[in-house]
Amino acid sequence: MEERVLISLLLDFYGALLTERQKQCLVLHHEDDMSLGEIAEQLGVSRQAIYDNIERARQLLEMYESKLHLVAQYEQRESLVAAMRKELAHLQSRMKDAEFQTSTNTLYQLVAQMEG
Repeated sequence: MEERVLISLLLDFYGALLTERQKQCLVLHHEDDMSLGEIAEQLGVSRQAIYDNIERARQLLEMYESKLHLVAQYEQRESLVAAMRKELAHLQSRMKDAEFQTSTNTLYQLVAQMEG
């Protein structure tokens, strides 16, 4: 997984556990694509302070994920739902029985509910 995507997911799941400054620096750097120098200038601190802040925040996010595995569980669920959708589409395309069609439609709805 691309680092930018991983950081975004980690922020989604654990961002509330960071300080406001840590979260702000990560968002500006990874999601708004600002350089360390640009962030430092905007926040009125040194580039080194921004670097240290971002590195500490990354370490915290990785530690939370290593203990809680919320992102890994999310990715696993997404993968399972995609596989279920693919198999349902395959079955539905091969079967013409009305009762079977109703059953697969019900399964599609259940999968959609799982996705939120």
